[in-house]
Amino acid sequence: MSASTPSSFSRSRFLRPLLRERLPLKVLLLAALVGILAGALCALFELSVHRLSECRLDWLTELHWWQALPLAFAGSALLGGVGYGLTHLFAPEAGGSGIPEIEGAMEELRPVRWWRVLPVKFFGGLCTLGSGMVLGREGPSVQMGGNVGQMVADLFGLPKEHGHALLAAGAAGGLAAAFNAPLAGILFVMEEMRPQFRYSFLAIKAVGLSAIMATLVLQMIRGQHPAITLPHYVAPPLASLWLFLGMGLAFGVLGFVFNKLVLACQDGYLALHRNRCGRFVAIGMVVAGMFGIISLFAAPLGGGGIELIPHLVAGEYATATLFLLFAARLVATLICFCSGAPGGIFAPTLALGTLFGMTFGGLFQTAFPHLGIEPGAFAIAGMGALFAASVRAPITGIILVTEMTDNYQLILPMMITTVGATLVAQWLGGRPIYSQILERTLRLASQHKVARTGESMP
Repeated sequence: MSASTPSSFSRSRFLRPLLRERLPLKVLLLAALVGILAGALCALFELSVHRLSECRLDWLTELHWWQALPLAFAGSALLGGVGYGLTHLFAPEAGGSGIPEIEGAMEELRPVRWWRVLPVKFFGGLCTLGSGMVLGREGPSVQMGGNVGQMVADLFGLPKEHGHALLAAGAAGGLAAAFNAPLAGILFVMEEMRPQFRYSFLAIKAVGLSAIMATLVLQMIRGQHPAITLPHYVAPPLASLWLFLGMGLAFGVLGFVFNKLVLACQDGYLALHRNRCGRFVAIGMVVAGMFGIISLFAAPLGGGGIELIPHLVAGEYATATLFLLFAARLVATLICFCSGAPGGIFAPTLALGTLFGMTFGGLFQTAFPHLGIEPGAFAIAGMGALFAASVRAPITGIILVTEMTDNYQLILPMMITTVGATLVAQWLGGRPIYSQILERTLRLASQHKVARTGESMP
């Protein structure tokens, strides 16, 4: 008896660490599964949106303009009605970008009803994005990826702490697949979601593994090329770097104003429909129908904007036209995103940053011809600057644009521009847009709960 005691003690001493490691290994394997599922889902979402938009426009362009005009409105209005209706009736949390919902879920402030959100976000987002509205698929990809992570955690019965890691891993995989940018997906969770992300070696490894697997799946489906095909620029002269700083300061002001406009427009829409299903869907149908016409007859003003960026950087537009296009797309972005449609603001923001940066590049090229300025370099720097000023994630903005455009020589000017933009936005008192939207959502949910409680009381 006494002889066996040391042996059993020794055995348990070696087995206990192995048992402790078994669950983290399970979490990492599930994180890889989450990345595979998120990558496949987001790739399918991208292909579906592209195919629907292509079919709609190909069909309409074969008609005379007087035939195409009413059909463009009616077809997009119908698509919008489906998207808005699905959202309001089955999963209101699927409206908008979805990134604030993931942040709220990571803080355990918002529910994750993946069985509702996944189908509603996919098909609702497919309809609204396919209608020609100025919306991005990147926010929906993050929300769908996060919901896939929570789904896997629930199905495999993981404890709350490890479920949180898979939720974050799914969000990272969704962004990585949306932009073909694995490092940006990891950094987005660790930088932009830093107040909600529970840092641990296990969670960081899960996030990284999911982003890698999601990117691999995406590249197997659509190829290894960057998300945006642009010229490769050389590093700009040192004498021109102060211009990037000046542009960054202007972007800081723009980011601050942009966030204010988003929140004000969301409140304006709420005052119009008062959260009533009929009004919400009717307004959405009118907006979608209007952008169905715009995307047909004025293509640069419709759509998410990712496809527009190569044409902007190629110098196809005069400087004055670029500024007018920027102003028009700014209004279009506010009209579409703030309406509550299931779609994101990520891609429209990148397009706005490109337009604003290209405008500065054209002005600087005229004012300082001796510096040999390439306006396209300012466009690429601006792409990340507005994102950084609005979202307050400068490192993610730099890496995201670098991975998307494959322009590693522009990292220094991008750093100068994005850091300058972020500092100005912070100095003006601006706060991250997704955090402000989450706070607004929580406030409205609390008011709705109080109102319902008051109605139920005798």
